[in-house]
Amino acid sequence: MFMSSYHCPSLFSYNRRVSREVTLGNTGIGGTHPIRIQSMLTSSTMDTAACVKEALGLADAGCEIIRLTAQTKSYAANLEHIARELRAAGCHVPLVADIHFKPDAAMESAKWVEKIRINPGNFVDKKKFMTRDYSESEYEQELERIRVAFSPLVLFCKEHGRAMRLGANHGSLSDRILNHYGDSPEGMVESALEFARVARELDYHNFVFSMKSSNVKVMIAAYRLLVKRLNDENGEGWNYPIHLGVTEAGEGEDARIKSAIGIGSMLADGIGDTLRVSLTEDALYEIAPGFELASPYQPGCSHRAACQSEASPSFDPLLYSKRKAELIEIQGQSLGWNEPVRVMLPAAACVSLDAAQMKEFMPELSYEESGCIEIDPRDESALAQLESAPTSLVSVADGVDMSATQAFRLLAARIPSRHSILLKDTLQGAESLSPALAGGINIGSLLVDGIGNAVLIRLEPDAEKAAKLGFNILQAAGVRLSKTEYVSCPSCGRTLYNIQEAAARIREATGHLKGVKIAIMGCIVNGPGEMSDADFGYVGGAPGKISLYVGHEPQELNIPQHLAVDRLIDLIKSHGRWIEPS
Repeated sequence: MFMSSYHCPSLFSYNRRVSREVTLGNTGIGGTHPIRIQSMLTSSTMDTAACVKEALGLADAGCEIIRLTAQTKSYAANLEHIARELRAAGCHVPLVADIHFKPDAAMESAKWVEKIRINPGNFVDKKKFMTRDYSESEYEQELERIRVAFSPLVLFCKEHGRAMRLGANHGSLSDRILNHYGDSPEGMVESALEFARVARELDYHNFVFSMKSSNVKVMIAAYRLLVKRLNDENGEGWNYPIHLGVTEAGEGEDARIKSAIGIGSMLADGIGDTLRVSLTEDALYEIAPGFELASPYQPGCSHRAACQSEASPSFDPLLYSKRKAELIEIQGQSLGWNEPVRVMLPAAACVSLDAAQMKEFMPELSYEESGCIEIDPRDESALAQLESAPTSLVSVADGVDMSATQAFRLLAARIPSRHSILLKDTLQGAESLSPALAGGINIGSLLVDGIGNAVLIRLEPDAEKAAKLGFNILQAAGVRLSKTEYVSCPSCGRTLYNIQEAAARIREATGHLKGVKIAIMGCIVNGPGEMSDADFGYVGGAPGKISLYVGHEPQELNIPQHLAVDRLIDLIKSHGRWIEPS
């Protein structure tokens, strides 16, 4: 049974999680500090001038934490020059070294930057996708190996006032964790806690956690489970700050929606002290949507009315299950538990669209003609009438002074489960957020909770864009596919080719393959693991060379980049997933 203390005090009102303070140089995170906005350089860490120029641009845009990759000790050593030139230029934004596979690079980086990000999945372990049963003593030996490798970095950071992020990635869990916990949120959380326990044994507490995945359902479940585990841990002071992000979100509107669903869902529950909107675009474009997502939740912002309802939530926050509404038909469309989530627009927008031109993106329902019953979910008389009413489409009434997330959760908890629910991108008639981000938070996060049988888009004034936005939200939430699905990482100093250019070519060649999922990855750090639920993968294997995968299994290695898109198409054809574009 769900307990109110599971991952937030209430699902029906906003309460910011109280976390301990962590310091990055002169910048504080957690505690009463603002939610900090982070980004990552795309320039090679060996190119001092390029890194300094890019970092100064990010700082001018308001970026509060800047991460750089440090893939070897020699790359890490050049952080000295980058940090020195940035400080000489008057830029004191804290720097973070991103470490994978190389403890020696972490030790070198800690001399020059304010924070070290380590990935618990590969700091000690090398991922081989091996199946193995560990005895209790063998498992303890593995943990001892972590203690030996990780302790020197912890002690150095403790002595020199450096911070750390224990950043678990769904795509790079160790074989030990995969064999013991599976490819799961539980495995992600335990992977990070193994390292946190070592840090605490050494009385080091200046660290934060993150749980990142390209799958928003996995990401949300992992963060919720992490906070629950931190609340339940024995001993004091486990309330470490949380960094939020959806990894490999991609580019354009799709990436912004996916980030809004994952990050926005956490922020709505009061979780999150720093965040990054990861885009397969220039890093500068990550800053504005980051501030936009955080703005409603910053200290001092007013929040809509709280609800003290004792209602039992309609969903398990750790396990996706769609709410089981009974079948109804509206305007010739079936709605209910096992039916697709439908897209609705205002009547005027529907009339203005050409169904032949819109094809699969034509809205399926008209708002004014839907017969939707709209109520305040705190109104006892309205709730009583729904008890005996025929199975209907129900929504929260416009103007209800609650946030959309909490209002629709309360509606789902308090009306009979047989009724279908219409989700809205706004309850107030206007939003401080852009249409894509508002739709991601106010609709997408609820879809991930299993709530919603139809969605209404009103904030986007352009009818064609509004219809496509509705379907894009459904796809980003993983509840309905209307087009090709892409998982693509943001570029960084590890990227072995121009990922933005490659992503554009791949989209142009494959964008008509509805229901096919393609991963476009810059390097192997998270590549094979994060691609495990993708159909096909396109991964940088060496400078100018691409390796192609099916799932996490390599098919062709080190293909010259100019041939790689054609070979990807051949691979899709060989697996019977190709259709010719119309």
